[in-house]
Parts: sequence; C-alpha cells; structure tokens
Amino acid sequence: MTAESTTRLLPTSVVITDDTMREGLQIESATIPVEAKLRLLDALGETGAKVISIGSFAHPKWTPQMACIDEIAERFVPKPGIRYTAAVFNKTGYDRADRFFPKLNVRREGRLPATHVELCDTFARRNYNRSQAQQIAAMDATIAAAQAAGVQQASVGLGNPFGSNFEGAFSRAQRIAMLELMIGKWQAAGITVTRVSLLEAMGWNMPHLVRETLLEIRERWPAVTDFHLHLHNQRGATLTSYYEALQLGAREFDTCLGGMGGCPYCGNGRSAGHVPTEDLVDLCHEMGIETGYKLDKLIEAVAIAEEVVGHPLWGHVSKSGARPRGAALYPADMPFVETLEEASHFRNGPEVYQGQLSPWRDGDALVRR
Repeated sequence: MTAESTTRLLPTSVVITDDTMREGLQIESATIPVEAKLRLLDALGETGAKVISIGSFAHPKWTPQMACIDEIAERFVPKPGIRYTAAVFNKTGYDRADRFFPKLNVRREGRLPATHVELCDTFARRNYNRSQAQQIAAMDATIAAAQAAGVQQASVGLGNPFGSNFEGAFSRAQRIAMLELMIGKWQAAGITVTRVSLLEAMGWNMPHLVRETLLEIRERWPAVTDFHLHLHNQRGATLTSYYEALQLGAREFDTCLGGMGGCPYCGNGRSAGHVPTEDLVDLCHEMGIETGYKLDKLIEAVAIAEEVVGHPLWGHVSKSGARPRGAALYPADMPFVETLEEASHFRNGPEVYQGQLSPWRDGDALVRR
C-alpha cells in the first residue's frame, strides 16, 4: 500500500441508521402487540434519527414478526424531519408499502441504483431463495435500467464478504474478485461506482480484515468515496471493525438499540445481534464525530425496547450512561453500586441505590479494609 492509501480520514459526521424496528424485531417474539411496537417507534423518533425503518413488508409465513406491518404503517404518527422507510423485497412488498406514501417512503428517488451479490452461495439460497449465480445474472437488468435512465453513479453491495458459517472463511482475493465482477459490469455500461456496501449476517468480520478490504477498494477504485457497513456482531468484534472503518473515512453504519437483531438463516438467531446504536453514537461523540443523535434519548429508547421485547439487551452505554462530566459527576460519598438497577442511577436518580453499604465513615473518612 502507498503512504497515501493508509492516510486516516476520520469523518466529521456520520449517518448511523438504527434498524431496530426491522432487524431488531424480526428475530423477537411474533406476539409483541402493535401498541408496544408503536411506542418503541415513537421513542426512536425522539432520538435525533434522520431515517427510520418501520419494519419490512415481508411474507408473514417467513417473517411472522412483520405480519402487523400494514397496521403499523397506517397508525404511526410521523415526526418532523425524519424520513420513514421500510424494507421491501419484491414488487408485492413495494406496492403494499407505497400505499402509505408520502408518510412512508420506499421510493428510490435521490438514491443510487444498486446491485447486491452474496459471496456465500449457501446464504444466498437460504436468505433470498436465489443462488449466487442468479444474483449475478440479475445485475444486467438493473444496470440496463439505470443506463436507460441516464444514471451516472451506482452502488454495489457485497454480502457476507469475510466468511460463512456454512462455507468457512473467504479470502481477500475472493472479495476483490467479486467486487471486480460487479464494478466491472457497471463500468462497462459507462456508470461509475462511487459507493460500496459490506453487509454481513454471520459475524466473520475482524478489524484487520475490514481495514485491509477498505484500503484495497480505495486503491483499486479511487472513484469509490462512500462506504456503508452493516455487520452483525456474533463474536463481539464489530464495534472495533466499525472503528477501523471510521479511521478510513466510512460514513454510513447500521446498528440497533441495545444490540438487538439477528438472522434466522445464519445459524445464530438472536446471538447475531448488531452493534448497539447507543454504543456507536457514544464512540463517535467522544471522537468528535457528529451523529445527530441525542444520547440520553437513545438510552431512554433502549429502556423502552427492553420492556417491549421482555428481556435485557446487550448494550453498554445504556447500562452505565455516558462518561459523567461537570454536574453529572458522581458524588464522592456514593454508596456501593452493584446491580444493574443500582447502576441506573445516572437516569433514575440516587433512590435506586439507597440502603446500600457505604465506603465512607463520618462523611469524609474512607474505610480501608
């Protein structure tokens, strides 16, 4: 790599898309009431999010958690300044969602045309009911339509680029070869690829793999200036992988409140999870990167999410709060804090730890044991 290619390009701002209502809830109980989902959606609208997916218009046979999506789309009250969207996977889903336009917007105006191919053929068949070869073949129609529309720029998405629970690790050469195929097809049509998405359901990402992949993409295709990462967190490495991507200028990331999320097709279920939105927002804010989110509102939304799904979530900042500064510093004579309930004093007040033992005597002498 050249010295220039390894230059760190920390962005001044990022786009963090919280995918709780789709990715998060698609792996939770199908019996969660609509009222509870609407409450969670409303809380998300208070966090500063600019784009919110309300769920997916998927067939309820395969995703029963989304059987109520039409009712949610009908009943939710949009908040100003937020673009509400949803996942659609075919024309039937698109038509169902588009009935709610402009309140709900699944149209692609203003967004780059995109093609997507899974590096794992097994996952392509399990998740999309299509082979990798069929995904590649389908690119031609998308590219032809974009060319006819006079499009100048496009995006490509590479699914599960680092490895597969069914096929094992993928090499750097395999990643680059598939990107060459995809980008080459767009280039042959006279369209420049300026954005690359790395989308992973099976948690094979590692920080050094993310770094070397982004570096090589930047070096081989200088026109690619935007990176989007949607990496699941089975093995706990994804926040660090996102950190490496930030260092190389990546600006688009997907997350879920409390690390919710998962994939029924990857073999890990809920354990797949995501980076907790509140944890990535906290990391960015501490690094001086603007996100648009209000961390305190995110933490409140996580508390609501835990009530909605009926179990604790996996984020850290939602349990401990932001780093206390100024008037928020903890009192020096604070009693012991041991449980998660007691640790919530940063948002629920000192009442939660009343009655605990104190390491202080007479108000000012530290007891040594």
